[in-house]
Amino acid sequence: MLMKWLLGAFLVAHAFIHVSYLTPAPPRTAGGPEWPFELTRSWLVTGLSLDPGIVRALGLALVATTVALLVGAGLATVGWLPAAWWTGLATAGAVSSLVTLALYFHPWLVLGIAIDLVIVWAALLAAWQPAGIR
Repeated sequence: MLMKWLLGAFLVAHAFIHVSYLTPAPPRTAGGPEWPFELTRSWLVTGLSLDPGIVRALGLALVATTVALLVGAGLATVGWLPAAWWTGLATAGAVSSLVTLALYFHPWLVLGIAIDLVIVWAALLAAWQPAGIR
């Protein structure tokens, strides 16, 4: 039972990390790192010459979708939503996250990409279901 709650909390935490895209960047200190969660910095803006407003709107939609789906997967993990929904919610949430992280890529986000790939693997290839955790 504890594993269900830990995994559910992990999925919700992974979802809410994406909310960082909606927050303003903290003040940068001299020699400090660049803020990785930036919706106006995308290879789509520079590579395809798209309007930054459109790219930001796409990012907002992706973040909202990712958060909703991964929170749903977390709730399905702990039994607050039907367990049968888990595969669809987790897969769609991880894919939405992958698209977000790819479009607004920063090297710090590689861990998030790895997490999404593990979620897709667990849901589709390993056919894992939350009911399988005891």
